[in-house]
Amino acid sequence: MSDHRSRHRRSIPALAALAAAAVAAPLLLAAAPPAAAHPREGRLAKELVEEVTARGAHRHLEKFQQIADANGGNRAAGTPGHAASAAYVHDTLKKAGYEVSYQDFDIYEAHTKTERTTVLGGADGTRQRELATAAFTFTKSTPAGGLTAPLALARVDETPGCTADDYPAGAFTGKIALVKRGSCTFVEKQKAAAAAGALGVIVYNHSGTTPVRGGFSSPAEGIIPSAGITLADGEALTAAAAAGEVKVRLDLDQEHVKKTTRNVIAETRGGRADRVVTVGAHLDSVPEGPGINDNGSGSAALLEVALKLAKETHGKPANKVRFAWWSAEELGLLGSEHYVAQLSERQKKDIALYLNFDMIASPNPVQFVYDGDDSDRTGEGAGPAGSERIEALINGFLDKKGKPHEGSDFDGRSDYGPFIANGIPAGGTFTGAEGVKTVEQAARYGGTAGAPYDPNYHGAGDTLKNLDLRVFDTNLDVIAHAVGTYAESLRSLGR
Repeated sequence: MSDHRSRHRRSIPALAALAAAAVAAPLLLAAAPPAAAHPREGRLAKELVEEVTARGAHRHLEKFQQIADANGGNRAAGTPGHAASAAYVHDTLKKAGYEVSYQDFDIYEAHTKTERTTVLGGADGTRQRELATAAFTFTKSTPAGGLTAPLALARVDETPGCTADDYPAGAFTGKIALVKRGSCTFVEKQKAAAAAGALGVIVYNHSGTTPVRGGFSSPAEGIIPSAGITLADGEALTAAAAAGEVKVRLDLDQEHVKKTTRNVIAETRGGRADRVVTVGAHLDSVPEGPGINDNGSGSAALLEVALKLAKETHGKPANKVRFAWWSAEELGLLGSEHYVAQLSERQKKDIALYLNFDMIASPNPVQFVYDGDDSDRTGEGAGPAGSERIEALINGFLDKKGKPHEGSDFDGRSDYGPFIANGIPAGGTFTGAEGVKTVEQAARYGGTAGAPYDPNYHGAGDTLKNLDLRVFDTNLDVIAHAVGTYAESLRSLGR
């Protein structure tokens, strides 16, 4: 699961606006009375749930671990480890009878050579000093020797530095904007500062003791030099600049290397092509580790369900099923964004729904289900019409199994984002990333209160040894039930 929420080019509210027209048609479909149930409806879902096992899916996790071990300890996009993982998925599904293809696209890798902020002094007697600094990924570099200019303070409110009125006219021309983190994306903050005439932007954190580690999706988005500093340093600079002029030297030198990576797309040979059931998981890890929970778990589960589906239907379900293993999710959902962007309007309309599974074996888990109807009233709102029915299907299955669960906001951190943006109903599950388990959650699910759902998130410890296979098994059954249900009939989706 990506933690680069601020890297995305569009916020979820913006995605909802873009999807408004596309959502209209699904709303009409959802309002129509569903067709009568076929007497054998539910058979395939039941058979798939019986067929899939955590033991069977575990062999794919073992393979991903072996690949990482043989390739520098990771399976990151653009590396041999990811290429080998993609080949394994591709070849396994080809043998099972799927129509399988690679979808290549370009990504960039950022290599930071210099990241330094030096305070040169102020009217209040501030002494020259260097600040802990993190260059934004895909930032524009400063001129050789750095960029020296006075600081200008963006307004701090509920949306700090996000809109034009946070930058008073004429106050930022030829200066470096100091902006507080929060509310909008780093891209939006940078664009607003640049539009006001700022030569660079420094974003200070809203919590913690570390510099902001932000970034953009590609070098093209880095229009002015951009970096992050700590909350304490940001507040100190804010106080000094309020008392008089403070000059800083921002020195950033970053190289951007172009690479190619690939999605793996596999679909059944049969099934209605105008009622496509799309199921996805990202295959890439972060460079820091092998990514066995994030997201070997979702990738392995999809692979196992796909193999059992081929066995049960001989590649000819009622509705076409398309499985996708995305690359470069950890760089900002780049694989799924590329895939959706190249679809025609007709092809988008042919996708009945999208199911996403990203991190489903967290070692200190909570059973999260994406909140399709926004019944939790938190965060970014409901998904496109039909998302509430997907949530209901998953919740109903978990209820029958006696498994506790709770909602999770569509916060834009995984590959459902581009589908939601195009009005395609979405849903899925995950079991937690860096969030901290509450006392109430520990009482419901077991595990350790006050500890992260996955203490090894985005780290070297995300290995085969640090998984909860019981929750993995539960989510494997969820995937089998949902895929089997929708492959056979879209009646529960209102179609």
